[in-house]
Amino acid sequence: MKRPILIHPDPRLKKVCAPVEEITGDLRKLAGDMLETMYDAPGIGLAAPQVGVLSRLIVLDCVKGENETPRPLVMINPEVVASSDETSTYEEGCLSIPDQYADVTRPAEVEVRWTDPDGAEHREGFDGLWATCVQHEIDHLNGRLFIDYLGAMRRQMITRRMVKLKREKARA
Repeated sequence: MKRPILIHPDPRLKKVCAPVEEITGDLRKLAGDMLETMYDAPGIGLAAPQVGVLSRLIVLDCVKGENETPRPLVMINPEVVASSDETSTYEEGCLSIPDQYADVTRPAEVEVRWTDPDGAEHREGFDGLWATCVQHEIDHLNGRLFIDYLGAMRRQMITRRMVKLKREKARA
């Protein structure tokens, strides 16, 4: 089931999410709903707070090629355990900040530890778009948006656009 995506500014997007204590059927359903919502948007990552759930759960799939096999990942309680000194800059966007993009510099490679919906522990290194995406989504779990990496004027300009967008949607 597709879920509505919260649009910035929304106080839930700035909250630090609680760790998932128990993997339940409801949590697995939420993960499935989040993947459906992400693919439909379309996006390459989605964090639980973006659908109004303040739990440490993210989904991502950075496979973009039509002939490539999708690789949906569901990460429960993900954490970056190592990151490279080398950085990379990507133009980032966010489903909670539609049609706004900006260059963000992050570590080029990260190692992430997480639990999957079956309770299995994983640890994997990511680079390129995957590294950027997983860091962006984990930021959401810590109440941080990509615009928080920007200067104050640019951040305020984007926030004003989102306020206007929300007003227009409310009237429609």
